[in-house]
Amino acid sequence: MTAGPTNDLPPVHEAWLPREHSLHRPRHGKRQLTALISALVFFATPAFMWVVGVRADEIENHQLASFPTFADGWGLFTGLDDWATDNLPFRGGAVNTTDWISRTFFGEPAPFDQGGGGAPTGPLPGSPSEDETPQDQTDPTEGQTGESEQAGFRQVVEGTDDWLYYGSDALSKCRPLQPLSETVAQLAKLRQVIESSGRTFVLVVVPDKTTMVPEHLPASYPGKDCAGPITPQLWQQAISVAGAVDMRPRLASAAERYDRPVYYPQDTHWTSEGALEMLKAVATEVEPGVADTWKIQRKDQTVGVADLPPLIGKKGENKITNYRLRPDGRYDRVRKNTADLLTAKSYSSKRLTGMINTPTAVLGDSFLVGASGYLPAAFSDLTVQYYRAAENRPDDTVRTITDSEVVVLEVVERNVAAGAVALLDQGFLDKLGQQLAKHPIR
Repeated sequence: MTAGPTNDLPPVHEAWLPREHSLHRPRHGKRQLTALISALVFFATPAFMWVVGVRADEIENHQLASFPTFADGWGLFTGLDDWATDNLPFRGGAVNTTDWISRTFFGEPAPFDQGGGGAPTGPLPGSPSEDETPQDQTDPTEGQTGESEQAGFRQVVEGTDDWLYYGSDALSKCRPLQPLSETVAQLAKLRQVIESSGRTFVLVVVPDKTTMVPEHLPASYPGKDCAGPITPQLWQQAISVAGAVDMRPRLASAAERYDRPVYYPQDTHWTSEGALEMLKAVATEVEPGVADTWKIQRKDQTVGVADLPPLIGKKGENKITNYRLRPDGRYDRVRKNTADLLTAKSYSSKRLTGMINTPTAVLGDSFLVGASGYLPAAFSDLTVQYYRAAENRPDDTVRTITDSEVVVLEVVERNVAAGAVALLDQGFLDKLGQQLAKHPIR
């Protein structure tokens, strides 16, 4: 009997079969060896250089990635790339060289910060005081759209005279998460929920740096045409519908008084002067005339890390002027700034003339950091917290508001434009309304 066909593979390696054979697969030994050697060099070089004392610099806006462990599960393998990239020695020099080549031969900065890939990254939340370091800070910045929608935008817009602007100022208005009218309507609803319980509500919208200091913006930049028309609409609706305090004239007046803008040239946040203007505006809104006895005097000047340069592989600094604030004209009540505000932080002090003594909660975003040290000088019973906490700690945030009689919400313009304010989630508003109804202010 003749044997039938068999499905067994040929008894030789597929690379040894004739080229004409359908199962022939050539070897790639040399290419595979080259790839293995390259991978070994890439991953082993940071470890070797660390052993001999060479350390990588933190040239981006985050701490260097740590070496993954078995506790990370599959992250032990997927995390190696981030670790090797961050800890590659001389990376800072390579970035600077790339930027120099791009500017010298192509007349434009190297596109380190172009959108469309990777997780969105925000700047550090405010400039540290002399008592803080950037590593002590987390990033509560909201108002960012998904990475797939960032294509064509820049994280940093380079202006004239070494001024830098945060690209999300334009991105948030061009690619919002929801229509502006819906966000403003939710702000108005938040006001109604809080005030219906007998509490006082103050909404402060902080202008973007692009709104207050546009004179250093380049003639053209991504998002300029679509963001421009949104700005006046946003302010008109925020003031007329949501009842926001308009900080623009106050900040413009302060800039004239100090003969300089109240925003840092290479940081997305305002200066101490801007924070003090907000403090005075809020205190006066709660109790008219309360700030008449205040004495604000310059204390000293320190240097902090600017948050925008690291986003494009550079370094920059803020010259920070610190102030004393004597609410009664005699005693300075300024505390240290803090960025550790995901958990509510409370302050209590002796009542003085010029201070508001009603229990007050101030919720805000990264602009709250620069004001956090000055707020206790105006409020004797104060709780401060990021409103971002409403996402993962809604009960804690509800408790912060419920335990207060005055509620202040500080939110930067770009977050209003993007529709990314955690307090405005309908589920959170329902939960807050239920609790406030159980604990009204008589």
